[in-house]
Amino acid sequence: MTLRSTVKPFGLLALVEAGGIDAFDLSPPELALMASSHSGEDLHVRTLQAIYRRAGLSQGMLACGAENAPLDALTAARLARDGEKPGPVRHNCSGQHTSFILLSRLKDWPPDTYWQPDHPSQVAYRSAVARAFGTRPDRLVAAIDACGIQTFAFPLREVARAYALLADPASVPTGDPRSALAGALLRIRDAMLANPEMVAGSRERLDTSLMKSAPGIVISKGGAEGLRGIAVLPGGRPSGVSAGPSGMAVKIEDGDGAGRAGWAAAVEALRQAGVIEGQAVRMLSRYHRPSANDSHGRLAAEAVASFDLAPVGELFA
Repeated sequence: MTLRSTVKPFGLLALVEAGGIDAFDLSPPELALMASSHSGEDLHVRTLQAIYRRAGLSQGMLACGAENAPLDALTAARLARDGEKPGPVRHNCSGQHTSFILLSRLKDWPPDTYWQPDHPSQVAYRSAVARAFGTRPDRLVAAIDACGIQTFAFPLREVARAYALLADPASVPTGDPRSALAGALLRIRDAMLANPEMVAGSRERLDTSLMKSAPGIVISKGGAEGLRGIAVLPGGRPSGVSAGPSGMAVKIEDGDGAGRAGWAAAVEALRQAGVIEGQAVRMLSRYHRPSANDSHGRLAAEAVASFDLAPVGELFA
């Protein structure tokens, strides 16, 4: 399946490895936003605008479009009420696109065509993703994402493997080529852990809610068409069991247009794996068993995930 937005933490490696954090004085919230599918809320827009001001760039360079922006329903309603047309800065991929614009500025590449497949920033992007997934750029299976840049297809197992790498980049053996990514990937991981509202949004976003329910333990990053990658950091679980880093990938075959199946499956998988329990599961109840009401407000149905996880012993080998 194509990675869609689950690729964003790995694509951001291109800017971080090039020295973008120091060059543009990027803060952890800003870094998290560039690995995000944000909701287009004002806090996201203000954060991006600060980056553009500091870098001496124009947000008019964004070529991600404005379709379905902003994702946050309250923000969208306010903009409609005020007669304000949302621009690309409110698109959920504007953070990722900003990383390409910054990389172009840093390397003195033409920024206005950053989104085209043969642009040097996209060549660097493909290289970063290939290295994170343990392959070569020429072996990537590519498609076009809705925001206009390339996305790449991998088996579900490889998505989980990449998120296990994100969970603890330093655990990769020295002889593994992915070990060279450890420093940059740790910066991205820690920024996401510390800023869950930047990874998704402040309201009704599962990625943010999962990360808040298990602070310092889980990174969740959804993608379109029912895909979600989850990194589980090493350390003690709520049950007291000590475990190493692991990764999960959840894919709903029909694209999960209503969101319910992916929500329920992701929360249930984490519950069965012992990553969340008790109060954390209760905090996530609206995602764990999402409901639908009838026209009178009565409960009409619930989506219930019914499966048993089978341990696969996923390692870095």
